[in-house]
Amino acid sequence: MPSQRFVPPSEVPGLAARRIAADIVDGVLHKHRTLDDQLDGGGAHPGLKTLADRDRALMRRLVATVLRRLGTLGHVLSRLLDKGIPSDAPRAQSALLIGAAQILWMDVPDHAAVDLSVRLVQSDRRAARYAGLVNAVLRRCAREGKALVEEVATQSLDLPPWLLARWTAHYGEATARDMALALGHEPSLDLTVKSDPAQWASRLHGETLPTGTVRMLLHGSVTMLPGFAEGQWWVQDAAAALPARLFGDVKGKSIADLCAAPGGKTAQLALSGAHVTAIDRSPARVARLRENLARLSLQAETVVADAVEWAGPAEAFDGILIDAPCTSTGTIRRHPDVAWLRQESDIAALAALQQRLLKKSVSLLKPGGTLVYCTCSLEPEEGEQAVAALLAAEPALRRVPIKASEVAGLDEILNRDGDLRTLPCHLPNADPKLGGLDGFFAARLVKS
Repeated sequence: MPSQRFVPPSEVPGLAARRIAADIVDGVLHKHRTLDDQLDGGGAHPGLKTLADRDRALMRRLVATVLRRLGTLGHVLSRLLDKGIPSDAPRAQSALLIGAAQILWMDVPDHAAVDLSVRLVQSDRRAARYAGLVNAVLRRCAREGKALVEEVATQSLDLPPWLLARWTAHYGEATARDMALALGHEPSLDLTVKSDPAQWASRLHGETLPTGTVRMLLHGSVTMLPGFAEGQWWVQDAAAALPARLFGDVKGKSIADLCAAPGGKTAQLALSGAHVTAIDRSPARVARLRENLARLSLQAETVVADAVEWAGPAEAFDGILIDAPCTSTGTIRRHPDVAWLRQESDIAALAALQQRLLKKSVSLLKPGGTLVYCTCSLEPEEGEQAVAALLAAEPALRRVPIKASEVAGLDEILNRDGDLRTLPCHLPNADPKLGGLDGFFAARLVKS
């Protein structure tokens, strides 16, 4: 067996995963590209095809840890650098972030984290001159970094200041701090199962939540888990699984799912016996929705259209579900890039779009029909205020408060108006990876 000294740098185990992680971190922070865009579909990083499943999982965890802890990493590195992070060599910045993230939060030996970060810098023409700096800073991080993290453990640095200020104003300082803390942990995998959650929890070595979702820690690829190929379940955060249940018995009823892709709520409604029309403006997302339904052996009519402009069928619907485009700030625990790609100025334009969708939905709804409006946003303009504005403008609508019995008795996820409002810190667990919910808002309205 040849000595490792003579293995070319490109073949050092784990280096490819870290190089791709560095590219993706750079894509988020400097090119404002989403993680979804860089990990899936036509815009995906070309190097992903060559990664083994284990390296792919490592790469995703590296990226997520950096983005989840970006504010704290910035504090630690600023204390260890005399002149700040080099701005003229993005690879040096990403190598420092990835190296420090491994040292501080991942089960990677310190020497491996340092060595592979140095190799990352050496392989980049612009950054190579910073190899010595990266080596020295990360060695100091291994000695001093954890104490520097503790210095700021209560400061919620891993959220943009504008977002933390908004959450503090709306939810209170203590709750905002709890939310920020929950976002620092790698989340579980949540599954909506077709039947017998307890049996699937046992098979998948997970647990059943009070709401019926199966929650587990993922080791490996989702597609290799028992029941995936057979279409026995689909991935869906426990909070995201609640809005579709607010219609009650939908068997035989016509339900429109606006902005439906990737199709988790469509699948829930179809499984419950509804005649579902799933509308989404993106052909690629509708294609993915159809693939998901085919795997699950579920039926729904799919339409590629802008829901605001869509004429709709001759006969109005018994129910309409709107999971509206939004800032997605409730999904930061699963999509940590959202925190650094969104701006406060995005909220107004999205709130205006949500109002157009809501008004359109009223025209598509039968008298006596039910409208469920939801967003995966924690911003009041996209939730509570959106519904208040609609009710003020549409006297034919009235709110039907959600009862705790409809959400497994979880009073804490209902607000004073009887709307659903889940927070990242809800459903705590002794193991933080098994706790938490995506931030969701949902209201149920009926047309008179």
